[in-house]
Amino acid sequence: MDNTTTFTAPRKSSLMQIVPVMLCFFAMGFVDLVGTASNYVQKDLGLTDSQANLFPSLVFFWFLIFSVPTGMLMNKIGRKKTVLISLAVTAVSLILPVTGDNYWIMLAAFSLLGIGNAIMQTSLNPLVTNLISGDKLASTLTFGQFVKAIASFLAPILAAWGATTLMPTFGLGWRMLFLIYAAISFLSIAVLGATPIEEERPDKASGVGECIKLLGRPFILLCFLGIMCHVGIDVGTNTTAPKIIMERLGLPLEEAGYATSVYFIFRTAGCFLGAFILRSVSPRLFFGFSVVLMLAAMVILFIGQSLTLLYVGIGMIGFGNSNVFSVIFAQALTASPSEKNEVSGLMIMGLFGGTVFPLAMGYAADAIGQSGAVAVMTAGVIYLLYYTIKIKSTK
Repeated sequence: MDNTTTFTAPRKSSLMQIVPVMLCFFAMGFVDLVGTASNYVQKDLGLTDSQANLFPSLVFFWFLIFSVPTGMLMNKIGRKKTVLISLAVTAVSLILPVTGDNYWIMLAAFSLLGIGNAIMQTSLNPLVTNLISGDKLASTLTFGQFVKAIASFLAPILAAWGATTLMPTFGLGWRMLFLIYAAISFLSIAVLGATPIEEERPDKASGVGECIKLLGRPFILLCFLGIMCHVGIDVGTNTTAPKIIMERLGLPLEEAGYATSVYFIFRTAGCFLGAFILRSVSPRLFFGFSVVLMLAAMVILFIGQSLTLLYVGIGMIGFGNSNVFSVIFAQALTASPSEKNEVSGLMIMGLFGGTVFPLAMGYAADAIGQSGAVAVMTAGVIYLLYYTIKIKSTK
């Protein structure tokens, strides 16, 4: 396995290495278009909430299947090559919706998007440890999340632009979003492929059983569940925020969909600020502040009846959830420095929460309205509040 020097010895990396990796983080953000896309597909095909929420659930289902095997694949072919494979799968997934918009094409596209993103998130984060080490790891991963969030908040804007402006000319409508992101995926493949990155080779190959056994370590299990809650809140807000506005204020999807952009704008700002804050503030302190902010936001989503108030709550969730993944991921890697590939696979498998939460939220929303979906997300926030006291301070 990779030895502990990855975290203690300083690494020197050039801007020419960092920029291609950050472009890959931008491509990683393409998975967040699933919330916007599922709302448009729901409108086009006349689906119920539970049926529409199958799309984001399907995307994140593949994290359960592919994350741990990807950790093993990295041990065999290296992290950079694994990231390149993920980018290729992602590009194919984004081309499919351009060929048509029927139910089965979208299912296939979302499945491939989930597979590509599962491979990418498992391999790209550990690849960063070949360039950055020590106490700068969490802040660097957070900056990567900032870049990722830019792609996320652009998705609903590009979709609305395509739906209202490009339909008469190209006939793609909101699906123009997929074509734009596909082009960026191909660019990412070219740039990363041309970038030399020196990697440490593992001392031995690992099996699925060895990876899963790591969940027997209490702190690793806590981190795994924390990742599940983080992505559940993330995908849940991404998908549900426009529905809350449509339910309470009666706005059409094209207008309510901007709630997703509000979420990602504040999440982007949170990632950007977090990259600097985490260099000087205890991860536990900043994490705790972020979770309390989300808890207050959930109260707002329960009671809010005006667009401004709902936007405030959505923005608070975006800011609060922006650094949760980076802190948990860095904590897990630091706790098991000799098994980074395996731990990375397990943590990304936790993104399976993006399957569990939307399904539960969809059924809750069908039963009692969007407040039921908010209740499901609140349960995740309460767990993260518990996780806060378990964080190991490194400052």
